[in-house]
Amino acid sequence: MIERTFVAIKPDAVKRKLSGKIIQRFEDKGFEIVELRMLLLDDELLEQYYGEHKGKDFYNDLISFMKSGRIIAMVVEGNDAVKNVRTMVGATKPWEASMGTIRGDYGLSTPHNVIHASDSLESAKREINLFFKD
Repeated sequence: MIERTFVAIKPDAVKRKLSGKIIQRFEDKGFEIVELRMLLLDDELLEQYYGEHKGKDFYNDLISFMKSGRIIAMVVEGNDAVKNVRTMVGATKPWEASMGTIRGDYGLSTPHNVIHASDSLESAKREINLFFKD
């Protein structure tokens, strides 16, 4: 089934100039990038994006990291996009991610794991609407 999912290339990947390589992986796999924008995240957007983590011990570090530079927000479309993109991205902790996945190949630590991908169709819809309101 053709689906749309949300992907964010995080500040560490943008700073390390990995964005093109990461986007190329999705295109090589047959996915289409249907929306793309580069932006600096502000407190309001970050609160909406990571609101479920507020109060957790890693929250402040996560917010600081995500404000440390530009991200690339994308809508990726293709066959079973949520599941297949998550497989390509790999485990959250780069040291647990298989080689050949984006995090396994490029991730350094948590939260410096280069990329985010929605974990469900519901999350994808929420995150797409958050970053691509118009």
